[in-house]
Amino acid sequence: MADYLRVAGILLEVLLLFNLIIIAHELGHFLAARWRGLVVEKFGIWFGKPLWKKTIGGVEYSLGSIPAGGFVALPQLAPMEAVEGRSGHDRAQLPRVSAMDKIIVALAGPVASMALALICAVIVWFVGRPVSEAETTTVIGYVLADGPAAKAGLQAGDKILEVNRQPVTRFSGMGNMGQSVTWNIVRSEEPLIPIKFERAGEIRTVEVEPTLPVREGWGRRKLRQIGILPAQTPMVARVLADSPAAAAGIHARDLITSVDGQRLWGLASLSEYLDTHPAGEPIQVTVERGGETLQLEVTPLVPEGQEKPRVGILWDDRGVTTLEHPNPLQLVVGSVRTMIDTLSAVFSPRSDIKAEHLSGPVGIMRIYYLLFESPDGWRLAIWFSVVLNVNLALLNLLPIPVLDGGHITLAIIEAIRRKPINIRLLEVVQTGFAMLIIGYMLYITFYDVQDLPWRGTSEKVPTELKFTPAPVKGEP
Repeated sequence: MADYLRVAGILLEVLLLFNLIIIAHELGHFLAARWRGLVVEKFGIWFGKPLWKKTIGGVEYSLGSIPAGGFVALPQLAPMEAVEGRSGHDRAQLPRVSAMDKIIVALAGPVASMALALICAVIVWFVGRPVSEAETTTVIGYVLADGPAAKAGLQAGDKILEVNRQPVTRFSGMGNMGQSVTWNIVRSEEPLIPIKFERAGEIRTVEVEPTLPVREGWGRRKLRQIGILPAQTPMVARVLADSPAAAAGIHARDLITSVDGQRLWGLASLSEYLDTHPAGEPIQVTVERGGETLQLEVTPLVPEGQEKPRVGILWDDRGVTTLEHPNPLQLVVGSVRTMIDTLSAVFSPRSDIKAEHLSGPVGIMRIYYLLFESPDGWRLAIWFSVVLNVNLALLNLLPIPVLDGGHITLAIIEAIRRKPINIRLLEVVQTGFAMLIIGYMLYITFYDVQDLPWRGTSEKVPTELKFTPAPVKGEP
């Protein structure tokens, strides 16, 4: 019961935050329209059959039954019946609105989104954002055997300096993706990716031929990979009962930095080392605990039903995290650059990144849900709201009819022509593009649904390893 209540609470948080972002955008249009004297027919929170509605000052305010944002009906702008329903006003009888007023009202939505992004960025600056090691290093922690990176000669411990001739400052991360290793790999378009790296103080460059994994089922097409993971200090999440690690005195949240004098660069390093280590032969493990360094002796054993020796540690996938307080303006600018990089990749004919790799409402809410599930999830959710508000603002500025950029483009055309565009032509164009956007949203939702965890996959929680307790010293 407690799990259901926790899930319900997270879903409620996701819905509230997602809807706040959309409503703030529409509120910008609403306030600008009132300021410029336009007729505001409706202002609705959520869609579908109204649960409540009331007309105040000539504006119909409503609360819909489908919690998916909101809308403002402005009949003096381009016709939007395909999205907002039939207008109750005769457009021909309404006062004419200047092109500048139309531009101001259309621009107000993106401005409101950018303002909310800046507010969220200030909050992040004040409360901080958890940052993983992958966002603070470009050091390789794992190289897939026989993968593209291994064939090119890259090794764990190599520090990547440039990918595809682009300087990098972190391995992955959503903000300002142009500086990340992962993004520059998937964004590359040439058959070979030049990678500059540092090893033992020496600068080298190799060319790596990426692989493009085969699409699985009906999911999104896979993107370029070279078979590397970031360096991550292995952190113990839990020590299994009766295991060699428990007997050696290893605790949860211990950092395992080396084994038999060999540096551990990632979570898989210890398992790979044990694969070739004889069972029953002790190993020396270096542990960091509360600022203290310990040397512990662990004797690997073969768990019941297994073939290779293990020590009985479950790793914390998040690894070591730190709390950073990024400059609000830099955070917003980084999000703008990320969106520009993403759009340039989507529209590039040679890029493997396509429109299907973007996320719609379902995908965005899934990301929020995953963020809220993690420790300090509310900090991460506020940070992601910066990125999302910037995306909402910039996407809406695209010069596509139905979007705010389309309204601005039509207003500019009207100003140049010095007369309104034919209303019948506008209705056809707006309706056509509305149908295309609705179709695209259904298309992207199809892929978003594939990422949901409840869709009947055969994933199973792995069975915990069981060890036969080792005899206590001095006993037979």
